Amino acid sequence: MIHSPLFSIVIPVYNGGDMFKRCLEAMRQSSFNDWELVVVDDGSSDGSDHLAEQSGARVLRTKGRLGPAAARNLGAQAARGYYLYFIDADCELHPDTLTNIARVFRADPGLDALFGSYDDAPGAANFIAQYKNLFHHYVHQNSSAEASTFWTGCGAIRRSQFLALGGFDLQRYRRPAIEDIDLGFRLKQAGGRIRLAKHVQVKHLKAWTFISLLKSDIFDRGIPWTRLILRDKAFTSDLNLQTHNRVSVVAIYGLLLAVAVSLFQPQALLVALGLAALLLWLNLRLYRFFYQKRGVVFTLQVIPLHWLYYLYNALSFGCGMLLYWHEQLKAEAIVPPNPLVDGIETDGN
Repeated sequence: MIHSPLFSIVIPVYNGGDMFKRCLEAMRQSSFNDWELVVVDDGSSDGSDHLAEQSGARVLRTKGRLGPAAARNLGAQAARGYYLYFIDADCELHPDTLTNIARVFRADPGLDALFGSYDDAPGAANFIAQYKNLFHHYVHQNSSAEASTFWTGCGAIRRSQFLALGGFDLQRYRRPAIEDIDLGFRLKQAGGRIRLAKHVQVKHLKAWTFISLLKSDIFDRGIPWTRLILRDKAFTSDLNLQTHNRVSVVAIYGLLLAVAVSLFQPQALLVALGLAALLLWLNLRLYRFFYQKRGVVFTLQVIPLHWLYYLYNALSFGCGMLLYWHEQLKAEAIVPPNPLVDGIETDGN
């Protein structure tokens, strides 16, 4: 009889390189042993599939680039575990990560899913990577434990529930975006419960660059998240949609306007200074966190980058709204006329 483990660890990989090697090595250091490893190779050319096999993983191959969501769906279908645990190929488990997840589920058998966060010691040393990963850590550590979303960087879900929901939506999300957030919203709609377990953490190894940060925040998160909010009324005040974030967006645009007006009306600088002070106050806890973790010089570098984040968040929201409206107009244009609504007689008279 084949043993069904508590967890099926599902990892999609495409040319994972040294980061994937570290990911696999961290698995062997886990203090929890009741799991299987399912790696879905998405067309790698660097031998990631063979590396996974050497590590004892069950390896599935997609025969071409399908993307991580499709790869995770394939892994979930082949998995034997009671829970699916998703982790990215550029992340390292902590020795107690799986133990902590198991304890949460055992203490709350009715829980359907949970997710954790990146730790506060990112693997890449460059400034953008440190900022991006620490910011992620801070947001998750300061959000509600009763969650409305899901996250595949470090997330576990009951396998039966995942399959019942149809897995990740490959029609709406043909490339990596917010398919995990969408899954969490659908799970909540179905009456499921999701928890943000803040002590469940992994180390992120990715060396973010400024360009990759902008691409991810705008095109992979901001725009599709806006469309999800508008389409499915999936609004939440959790994570980075809290009230102070929305006020900060208004304040940063007010600050830019005040600076522009000050070129003609110097007294507008007082308004600009007031709005800058408001932004510092609204985000004081975050800046204090960066100061405690990396010191004053790092924090001074963070502040303008964080204000830029609010600028392009608003642009993302605007683009998302335009795309949503275009989608709605397109859908209305192809709807055939309804005789009952349009007053058209149908009896041939």
